[in-house]
Amino acid sequence: MKMIKQVISGLLLLGVVSAPAFAETKVGVVNFLRMMEEAPQAKAAQSKIESEFAPREQKLVALQKEIRKLQDKLEKDGAVMSEAQSNKLERQALSKGRDLKRSREEFRDDLNIRKNEVTAQLQREMLEATRALAKEKGFDIILGQGVVYANKRADITNLVLERLTKNYKKSAGGK
Repeated sequence: MKMIKQVISGLLLLGVVSAPAFAETKVGVVNFLRMMEEAPQAKAAQSKIESEFAPREQKLVALQKEIRKLQDKLEKDGAVMSEAQSNKLERQALSKGRDLKRSREEFRDDLNIRKNEVTAQLQREMLEATRALAKEKGFDIILGQGVVYANKRADITNLVLERLTKNYKKSAGGK
């Protein structure tokens, strides 16, 4: 009889101790790729980068047209030009071609560096918004990349996007 009481007491104690382990865990899932596409901060950053690099891109296009004109002139008038004129035109085209190649590489490198800076800042903002929302809504775990399946109830991407939009409007002065 004493043994049965001890076993029952042990089971009750085990039930009390393990009860928190069976408590419901609130899990959320966030699609960061979707946020990178849809967040107003991402769209604004993309527009800013495009406008920032547009003048340089236009210069590259103009230089490319200039080279094309030189090459066309050489093809068209090369036979009637003196050898010195033809050589001079050819050197100009080659020189401008090298300038174009170097300028394109610099442009590409600068653009990639700028995109990486903006992406890193945007990722920090998305992470902060996700953490703030998780704390506010009482989530225990938020999952991001690598989720194979998530029920729509667990997907809080829309909530985070709403928060990002609110933050963007606040930082943009209510625009």
